[in-house]
Amino acid sequence: MLEAGTMLLFCAVLFASVALGWSIIPALFVGVLLFMGYGLVRRCSLRAMASRAAGSVRSAGTVVVAFVLIGVLTSLWRASGTIAFIVAHSTAVIHAATVIPLSFLLCSAMSVLVGSSFASAATMGTICMSLGLSMQANPVMLGGAILAGVYVGDRCSPVSTSALLVKQLTHTNLFNTIARMLRTGAVPFVLSCVVYVAAAVVEWLCASGGSGFGAASAAATAGSAGSARAAVSTNASSITDIGGLFSSAFDLHWLTLVPALLVIVLALLRVDVRLLMLASIAASVAVCVGVQHMEWAELLRLLIFGYHAQNPQVAALLDGGGILSMLTVMATVCISSAYAGIFAETRMLARLQQVIEMLGHRIGACGATMITATCAAALACNQTLTIMLTHQLCGGLYGDDESERSAQAIDLEDSAVVIAPLIPWSIAGAVPLATINAPTLSLAAATFLYLLPLSRMLTSAVRRRSGFRTRHRSQNQSPGLTIPHRPKPMLHMFAHGFHPKSGD
Repeated sequence: MLEAGTMLLFCAVLFASVALGWSIIPALFVGVLLFMGYGLVRRCSLRAMASRAAGSVRSAGTVVVAFVLIGVLTSLWRASGTIAFIVAHSTAVIHAATVIPLSFLLCSAMSVLVGSSFASAATMGTICMSLGLSMQANPVMLGGAILAGVYVGDRCSPVSTSALLVKQLTHTNLFNTIARMLRTGAVPFVLSCVVYVAAAVVEWLCASGGSGFGAASAAATAGSAGSARAAVSTNASSITDIGGLFSSAFDLHWLTLVPALLVIVLALLRVDVRLLMLASIAASVAVCVGVQHMEWAELLRLLIFGYHAQNPQVAALLDGGGILSMLTVMATVCISSAYAGIFAETRMLARLQQVIEMLGHRIGACGATMITATCAAALACNQTLTIMLTHQLCGGLYGDDESERSAQAIDLEDSAVVIAPLIPWSIAGAVPLATINAPTLSLAAATFLYLLPLSRMLTSAVRRRSGFRTRHRSQNQSPGLTIPHRPKPMLHMFAHGFHPKSGD
């Protein structure tokens, strides 16, 4: 009972922070105090809890270094003109009849390159939304396509913070996990494309039938969708000429594409992600100095504080990045890592883990992870904490060998990473939608985000049923033969702690 009361109080603090628009960092610190207070009531040593928490935070040091490199990289890509070059040339292919499926594809490609849903929404997403609304596209479908697209790469990019976090938690090889993500995500991605193409065809038929794009959109999205179009329409015409806008601020030489090409090539060669990012950072610095003629003092400043354009229109699309932009996610990871140590010492989640393990025996580890991730996302209100809570709660469903850790990694990627933005009050989805001025109803049109976990659960159920039939036939044919049961470790994380192993 005390465990439930402590957790409910922590969730109430998180909800209040999100509802009031405050940073969740103070709420996470309150969580540390609450969980340590629980431990003291249970007569756990304060020194032991602090030692466990500090050890868990130290083990997260590797991923924190990677986050710093990502902040530097995204800032340099903005300043060097890399993102401007990609956006300017890719949006030239957008037309009224194809704006919805192309927005999904372009946002997917941008998110794979930059590894951030927020950065992709602020750049490619904002432009696609503005161009689409100027072409009278349906704002709900358009917003859903953009939201789904920005999370395609947030899930499987080699420079994604969520992918790096899952890699660190599960001690798996990042590129092996990415290869598995591409396989599990292929069918949902294709089905999403089909949905958005069908939406574009319906829009086109309505337009050619005389009702027009605008009438169809207005009928389908009266209310919140109409306000979204009004909010963006004032800016749509001002950024229609994307190439001219970015050409006035950058020298869009083909060399500005080199930092992005390096990421693609080195990722295909499976170069360590830290070396990959350092190589792209070095190339970006060379482009900033040699092509954009940037001063070294300005270059050093933007590494810390991020890129800030002088042109207000360019600033609205490209400002951001830098080490300071990663402080929130780094603090979230460190504080949440401290939770792992406190939970290990106090065994606060032991009963809940037992319930999840029993659920896993009934519906499988994948299904139990999906359900746990949904509940964690509803409570955590952000993606990072959702990933870490799901990993901690579902630790007993998986073994400690490489195949089991790989299975947990892909289950986390296909559940916690993509379910978090579907929660209406979670900042994982609310921030990108607010950035592009899309209605909240667009969550229902972000098809990839729910087709992926649904397809995984369906596949898992089919495999479990097929396995059950196979075992049943074997037992009927050989009554004396028993199928050995591989025990799953109970409370694995609590027993072994949070110790990093070699990943890449």
